[in-house]
Amino acid sequence: MADIGKRNKLRVVRETAPGIFLDGGIHQDILLPKRYVPPGTAVGAELDVFVYRDSEDRLVATTEVPLVTVGECAFLKVVNIHSGVGAFLDWGLSKDLLLPIHEQMRPVTTGERVVVYVYLDPLTGRIVATTRLLTHLNRTPAPFSEGQSVRLMIAGETPLGYRAIVENTHTGLLYHTDLNIAFKTGQQLSGYIRTIRPDGKIDLCLNPTGHQRIVPLAQQIMKALEANGGRLDFDDKSSPEAIRDKFSTSKKAFKQAIGSLFRERLIRFENGGIRLVAPPAAR
Repeated sequence: MADIGKRNKLRVVRETAPGIFLDGGIHQDILLPKRYVPPGTAVGAELDVFVYRDSEDRLVATTEVPLVTVGECAFLKVVNIHSGVGAFLDWGLSKDLLLPIHEQMRPVTTGERVVVYVYLDPLTGRIVATTRLLTHLNRTPAPFSEGQSVRLMIAGETPLGYRAIVENTHTGLLYHTDLNIAFKTGQQLSGYIRTIRPDGKIDLCLNPTGHQRIVPLAQQIMKALEANGGRLDFDDKSSPEAIRDKFSTSKKAFKQAIGSLFRERLIRFENGGIRLVAPPAAR
């Protein structure tokens, strides 16, 4: 059966002048227009396609790859505004994605980019976007565990920190007090579950906590030293931005890791950098 708003592998059942028809299960046959049919496609072949509704509400398929599918969040550009209907977003397909007026937390403008959740409207069967994220996220108990690595998308900034979407299903908070770098709305990154509170709210961090964080980072620094002839131009005075660009970690975690290596007498500080106590060849 074809899932609307998702990528599907569907079997070709017949060829016609407008294109080929695919087996959509309970949705019956679904047209893949001729311009999207890969050369040499024959009846019986399976194609990877995205299924959605065209401007006449007919189910159609495309081999184009959308930037987002149903059940996911994305940072999309507003390309058009239709008075009385809503905004249209570029999601990588020839037909733009509708962001209805009633699904806008505030009016959007042409050219801006907005964080949206994409869902299948149960009344119309159409794929639509919404900026009312909390209407669709946090609907179930968080299926995460403390310390778990998760995918994040920055949804906006609050006085306490950055609100982030966690794995397309929940929201959490990255606190300003734990960060040494600014983020932009729509930015995607990896993070960790720090705490899940009794009320279900999620606190996030960018690095594993405690010993779990320091040991892998120290190993990463050692490998970088060995690959760079035994020296790196990084120390506890390096900028947070430079450290994050190089090691994808916070300055605080970096200082803890090199402090651990120094106490183990594996490195020494030298002229604005760190050096292996023994050269790579002797280790």
